[in-house]
Amino acid sequence: MNDKETRNILWFDQVGNDDVALVGGKNASLGEMYQHLVPKGIRIPNGFVITARAYREFVNETSLAAMIRETLDGLNTKDIRDLQLRGKKIRAAFREIEFPADMVAEIRSAYRDLSNAYHMDEADTAVRSSATAEDLPGASFAGEHETYLNVVGEEKVLYAIRDAMGSLFTDRAISYRVDKGFDHCAIALSVGVQKMVRSDKGVSGVMFTLDTESGFRNVVEINASWGLGEMVVQGKVTPDEYLVFKPTFNQGFRPIIRKTLGSKTVKMIYSTHSKRPVHSASGGVREVKVSPKERNRFVLTDDEILTLSRWGMQIEEHYSGRAGHSVPMDMEWAKDGESGELYIVQARPETVQAEKKNLTRTDYTLHTNETPMVEGISVGTKIVSGKARIITKTAKLYKFQPGEILITEITDPDWEPIMKIATAIVTEKGGRTSHAAIVSRELGIPAVIGTGNATKKIKTGELITVDTSSGSVGRVYEGKLEWEESTYNVTDIPEVKTKLCLNVGSPESAFVHSFLPNKGVGLAREEFIIASHIRIHPLALINFSSLKSRSLKKKINELTAGYDDKVAFFVGKLAQGIGEIGAAFWPNDVIVRFSDFKTNEYAALIGGAEYEPEEENPMLGWRGASRYANPQFAPAFGLECQAIKKVRGDYGLKNVHVMVPFCRTPEEGARVVEIMREMKLPKGEDGLKVHVMCEIPTNVLRADEFLDIFDGFSIGSNDLAQLTLGLDRDSSIVAGISNENDPAVRTLIADAIAACQRRGKYIGFCGQAPSDYPDFLRFLVSKKIEAVSLNPDSLVSMTFEVAKEEERT
Repeated sequence: MNDKETRNILWFDQVGNDDVALVGGKNASLGEMYQHLVPKGIRIPNGFVITARAYREFVNETSLAAMIRETLDGLNTKDIRDLQLRGKKIRAAFREIEFPADMVAEIRSAYRDLSNAYHMDEADTAVRSSATAEDLPGASFAGEHETYLNVVGEEKVLYAIRDAMGSLFTDRAISYRVDKGFDHCAIALSVGVQKMVRSDKGVSGVMFTLDTESGFRNVVEINASWGLGEMVVQGKVTPDEYLVFKPTFNQGFRPIIRKTLGSKTVKMIYSTHSKRPVHSASGGVREVKVSPKERNRFVLTDDEILTLSRWGMQIEEHYSGRAGHSVPMDMEWAKDGESGELYIVQARPETVQAEKKNLTRTDYTLHTNETPMVEGISVGTKIVSGKARIITKTAKLYKFQPGEILITEITDPDWEPIMKIATAIVTEKGGRTSHAAIVSRELGIPAVIGTGNATKKIKTGELITVDTSSGSVGRVYEGKLEWEESTYNVTDIPEVKTKLCLNVGSPESAFVHSFLPNKGVGLAREEFIIASHIRIHPLALINFSSLKSRSLKKKINELTAGYDDKVAFFVGKLAQGIGEIGAAFWPNDVIVRFSDFKTNEYAALIGGAEYEPEEENPMLGWRGASRYANPQFAPAFGLECQAIKKVRGDYGLKNVHVMVPFCRTPEEGARVVEIMREMKLPKGEDGLKVHVMCEIPTNVLRADEFLDIFDGFSIGSNDLAQLTLGLDRDSSIVAGISNENDPAVRTLIADAIAACQRRGKYIGFCGQAPSDYPDFLRFLVSKKIEAVSLNPDSLVSMTFEVAKEEERT
């Protein structure tokens, strides 16, 4: 037995990752970081640990051990009321029985030393539980035990430590251990007493070194809100969210590829000290409303986002080095409102996505034109149906039936006994790192988080469908809808010579789709980003100060919250959307098509009616290159160029290239390339490739002239078929006459492929046809096309078609 194992109190610099059995996962991790990472510049508040040995001595040398075994004998965790009564009885016993006198003296002495170290009479501390089996693979114990904040004074610290030990027997912890097969009495609980960071006057949150939803490992994900971090962890606020791309950050770039403003309606701050600390939702802390000014501000600066990201990557590197393999991390951080300094206050290995092998994949496709009842943050990648059950109080948990869909405001760890029997979970509050999100991921249950109004829009007993299959936005529909499922093993997908890429519109789905066997993105559409993330006509933002409509200016101000500069809002949001797609498929090429809205579609954007003419046939009107070369729209096109420049320059995503749509003449194309040069986005700089859509017969008939200007063609079959056959593709009356398989269309496509091959230029296909028609795809392969871009839901099945055709030819 070493010296540590005989002691009741240890300081952070005396413990490390080898001491989990003695001080639990959280405390071992704090000690590990304090010893090895503080010297590297990462700030971590100091503290001390009451060891598992002390816990066992307290339990075994009193009547507690026998009482615990007797109380839990014959427990059925599915009987919620009985579980609640037994847990309450055990926790009460921990509060009533005193510590041994020598243990009390040691704790008092350690607390005085901590206070002196921070030059305080009585230090404000966080008292955190740390079980000896937590944070192991497959056992995250997320929020199973209690934390007490703003605990000040020796007496309160002693009370909080006993309450923390008693929280080893919260209802959810008891239920969780039964599910995981842990012996209640074989697990001990260590308690950490850590100096608080005054984030009640600042900001705080959580950080992961991967995307928590998809498991994509090339990003750092940060959630942030005002005040103490418990509000983020508990899911009582929808926090700001930031994503930083690791590979180019390591190269010296500033790749903040997502900045999403959260509502942050309330915050937790210090309160008047109570005689006895209770659960962190009251007692030493209290909740207050956040002012509208703070709600509409990002809580972190770009420099702070990058500092935290660097720390997160350093922590991940340290843990991975020790383990001998990649170890994604889950951390809590805080910014002191008095000193302005950032701190890491907890770190543990991420235990949900890290365990996934991603060898087997199931794709879900929902076929519906219905409007969702509610939308929110998506957790999981499934579609399920079931009966809704609204529960807003823990006293009503017993009403929940297996297989129902839980509809509630928020969840906390007390809800876990029913969460594990739910088909899906829908909450009104919270972010993607809230309790409901974390536990749903661990249980493999789809969830829609932060809907805002689910308990008002959905009724108990109503049959609903929950769809979390399409990226980061989850949706709930009325009724039981139909969907398709397709399961395959990634290792069974054949290798092919043709570059099979993806068509991607939504940044939210990019990380999920990056796990498909692909060679990059042949078509990334700006339209989705502009319509969904920006929603405002670019000229309305450029000319904001001169807009006459007060209601229009008010609406724009609401949508651009967090951005003082309206133009910076457009450029930033467009760059972030493109950057997320570029990062997802890095280092493979991602070809981004400049905006291809028609006049009616641009007019539908906020403020768009002020700037768009009415056209009889917008499909054949003012679109694509003709817009960019027109002085009226050129300033708006300039914003798109700025966004691409930001993606490639600030984010370092040199794999992102561009494509010009609907270019009618080589002269028009040359003018667009010249405008790009004037906008400081010259073709060829840092390897920037500028392609053109081949979607008008003139593109093929004058192919060499177009290829003198551009780096290659990407064939768009929808417009090419329309303009070759004289079919308005918006008209259902003539739609049945022919399609892309028509011999005339195939002849033009074959000529376009041959022209690019003759000139040594890129030739790809990004139209819809190969995703719908296997014979059309085989035709493209037979012509030795370089790349084909497919829809995500058809990529796998069509890969087999390509393999067969390549073998045949």
